[in-house]
Amino acid sequence: MQKIYNLLAVLAFVMSGTMAVGGVLFYTRIPSLTKHYMNELQGELTKMVTEMVNGQIDKALPELPEQTGLPIKPPF
Repeated sequence: MQKIYNLLAVLAFVMSGTMAVGGVLFYTRIPSLTKHYMNELQGELTKMVTEMVNGQIDKALPELPEQTGLPIKPPF
């Protein structure tokens, strides 16, 4: 029975150590993970907005004038 208790104690120590090391590693990598996902999200949003806006820009722009000159045509 003592061997089982010793084995459980060693397993508990290994699990605790693994969780502690994993937590520290994850905590130190949070800024790089956040930056990566923010850049990925920003790229996707930029692509979506560009696709949505392209059609709207064409509708909103006035037609280009065909002739230039005085703004008011002379009466004669």
